[in-house]
Amino acid sequence: MNESAQAADVPVQAERRIGKYELIRELGLGATSVVYKAYDPFQNREVALKAVNPGALGDDEYGRRYRKLFVTEASLAGKLSHPHIVSIYDAVAGPEISYIVMEYVDGSTLERYTHIDRLLSLSRVLEIIYKCARALDFAAREGLIHRDIKPANILLAGEVDIKISDFGAALNTSSESTQITGIGSPAYMSPEQVREQPLTYQTDIFSLGVVFYQLLTGRLPFLGTNNYSIIYQIINVEPAPPSRLRAEVPPAIDAIVMRMLAKGTRERYQTWSELAGDLVDTIGGTRTRGSESVPEAEKFDTLRRLAFFAAFGDVELWEVLRLARWQPVKSGTVVIQEGNIGSSFFIIAEGEVEVRKQQRALNRLGAGECFGEMAYLGKQKFQRSASVVAASDAMLIEIRAETLPRASELCRHHFNGAFLELLVDRLSAANLRLSQLLTDSKVSVF
Repeated sequence: MNESAQAADVPVQAERRIGKYELIRELGLGATSVVYKAYDPFQNREVALKAVNPGALGDDEYGRRYRKLFVTEASLAGKLSHPHIVSIYDAVAGPEISYIVMEYVDGSTLERYTHIDRLLSLSRVLEIIYKCARALDFAAREGLIHRDIKPANILLAGEVDIKISDFGAALNTSSESTQITGIGSPAYMSPEQVREQPLTYQTDIFSLGVVFYQLLTGRLPFLGTNNYSIIYQIINVEPAPPSRLRAEVPPAIDAIVMRMLAKGTRERYQTWSELAGDLVDTIGGTRTRGSESVPEAEKFDTLRRLAFFAAFGDVELWEVLRLARWQPVKSGTVVIQEGNIGSSFFIIAEGEVEVRKQQRALNRLGAGECFGEMAYLGKQKFQRSASVVAASDAMLIEIRAETLPRASELCRHHFNGAFLELLVDRLSAANLRLSQLLTDSKVSVF
């Protein structure tokens, strides 16, 4: 949850608390709840606390719906852990007050960037939509369909660091309980959602397509004077391609947006991964090979495709991305010098390197392979036993061994597993070469 530019910035009376949480200021006030910036003294962190209006839960007409939304969001406490989803830390449902405690995000919602005079660059929009797609793919694999994707529910901190919030309207596909229909914001609903048909994650793809369109052009793809006219357009009218409203939008982006907004689910993207792939291809098409400035979306996609990271989950890959330094090198560059002391290991993202011992070539490694790993396995600064030289222009992923203790236990576990597999493969290859040498030696003797 964030302190948005549109929200009130109202100081809270000194010493006021809700539960163990010290209230700092009011961030926003709605019909059913009030959101505060608060402090958790036990965890020593700032949080966002959403206190529900008791009258809303007791309302005869809408009370059941409000209670359902509260229970849905509260049930996710500690369960939906992803770097691009707002974490829910705690939830309390009491007779006098009910509240949900969330991650505090120091930023604003995407609403401010949906106006024609405040549009973001195409590259920033692509990065944002890519991260949203990856986050919603993670949620879908956990059985959750958000159902209310809109700019107000996507928080932006910094250049492209996003967090998706408000899973209160989420549909849990693994739950057997009766689901409430008619939830969402009409302008962002899919055709199947406005018809109150059974939903899949493809409804979120459509809604994210509306957000994509709006961030690109400063206007919604479906406009109307009321909800009924908007719903009619969602079902029956094809929107103009974004390039008609913003000339710099290339055909590749037009194609992605229009496919996300396809009326029928068969014509829409079938998977989040398929959408993410098209987005990263479009981002990559704007970058020259070997460029030092690699967009995060392209970095993530590269990690996902490398064999070294095959066992890593998406959450762990985002951790790796934060720990690593991407280093473009020219052919002939000495990356590691024999005899030097080092604490970094490298994974090859693009290109090839040659391993040399006393100027003699020993091996050649390509994309997805690792070198310098003894700096990590040795648990100390390690004297390099061989030199490594770029055999072509290459992109290397450098990780300093001393940074890994900051990673999660699961992330470190995956590194250990990847290195173990690597050592087994290299030992097997060495044994094979030794066997071949012995065989050749016997043949030459006889």
